[in-house]
Amino acid sequence: QVQLVESGGGLVQPGGSLRLSCAASGSIYRINTMNWYRQAAGKERELVASIARDGSTNYADSVKGRFSISRDNAKKTAYLQMNSLKPEDTAVYYCNAPDLSTSFFTQVEVWGQGTLVTVSS
Repeated sequence: QVQLVESGGGLVQPGGSLRLSCAASGSIYRINTMNWYRQAAGKERELVASIARDGSTNYADSVKGRFSISRDNAKKTAYLQMNSLKPEDTAVYYCNAPDLSTSFFTQVEVWGQGTLVTVSS
């Protein structure tokens, strides 16, 4: 079955940078859109960035100019480069593939387990 695994989270100082990775594995035929969501304590989950298979991107206003989403289709991996981090960026970050086709030609939505990013001095 298909799995998304995030990595790269951790503790970083304000103004610092982190790069998150989301590696997909399993019986995958094609991954269309890949998203990064985040959920801060006491807050609802929000969409941070998305990237289509052709590389087109969209960002939440709160991270535009600071975060950059990318993907490597050969590696079946998406990335989120986070720069100029602020304490309000502290959250669990989740990778999401809402429109993934499996090798058995079924279409599914898949979520990763999340990786914690803490921005604090």
